Amino acid sequence: MKIAYVINSVEGGGAALPVPAITQVMRENGHEVIVLALTRRDGRAIKPMLQAGLTVHVREGSKTDHLAALLWLNREIGEQKPDLIWTSLTRATLLGQLVGLRRRLPVVSWQHSARLKPANARLLRLMRSLSKLWIADSTCVEQETERKLGLSGDKLTCWPIFRASDSFPVAVPGSEAAPIRIGSLGRLHPVKGYDTLCEAVRLLGKIANLPGYEFHIAGEGEERDRLAALIARDKLPIVLDGYNAEPRQFLSTLQIYVQPSHWEGLCLAAHEALLCGVPVIASEAGELPHTITEACGRIVPPKDPEALALALADLLRQPERLATMGQIGRNRVLSRFDAASFDRRGAEILARLERTL
Repeated sequence: MKIAYVINSVEGGGAALPVPAITQVMRENGHEVIVLALTRRDGRAIKPMLQAGLTVHVREGSKTDHLAALLWLNREIGEQKPDLIWTSLTRATLLGQLVGLRRRLPVVSWQHSARLKPANARLLRLMRSLSKLWIADSTCVEQETERKLGLSGDKLTCWPIFRASDSFPVAVPGSEAAPIRIGSLGRLHPVKGYDTLCEAVRLLGKIANLPGYEFHIAGEGEERDRLAALIARDKLPIVLDGYNAEPRQFLSTLQIYVQPSHWEGLCLAAHEALLCGVPVIASEAGELPHTITEACGRIVPPKDPEALALALADLLRQPERLATMGQIGRNRVLSRFDAASFDRRGAEILARLERTL
């Protein structure tokens, strides 16, 4: 088959970064893939796609000019003549479904969100029959998609989007002489809950008898100025490091990772931190509570700075256990999301599609 893989943007995060691993499975099973992005945004996902040998077509437009995006996608599909349209995220899915209907092409649609916005859920439910198959990227997303879209088992399946490799670097344990390095990786966006983290760090400063620590947040986004103001106001030991093009290297410098999100899907960054052997404190959001146990981290309620501060204090009081907790987390992720299972599941879905097209 020739597959047109349609994504919202080539932004450096979210659903775009796993595209090389996903499409590698497609190509290894004999299929041709071309990536069509409805808009550029920061464009940071283009380089890894090109390095993976993918052909990437990017539309120069905004995230709200839907008619222009639809016309562009229809032209691209007409020129490329794929056998299948494979969509990722709501905008790409809705426009891909319309083009598929116009061109009489089957559509397969990823679902990545464990908390669909009401308007998006209504639109996707209305258009659900236009996708031949829906694929959830994790257990939590599968449950949300089944509930919100009312899909039956023959229309919905799961392919966990994280491909864990033991080639990830393992974090070096901290020394007694250095402060414990705590970090987070992600867009500076309200949904990531970094304002909650700032408040938790302020509260943490009131807890006595803790070892030295410092926080680093690697990422860029619309919340930078507001977060910088909070950090300056309360004199917090938090550094906004900016965008990091080498996330594995950043994660491997940490002793504790924090993911204070309001909601998530699978959350690649937290799972990559675990894979680097770093204990994770995370909100009870998306797939995170399915992966993180007391043996490798802590789960706290979202938007609860007091609970987050107490969880941080708990791990800071036992620095000698952090490396062991990290190794348990690494083993757990390698077990839950091993590369062979990722490849096998993708091959099964592709074989299923070939039989039914």
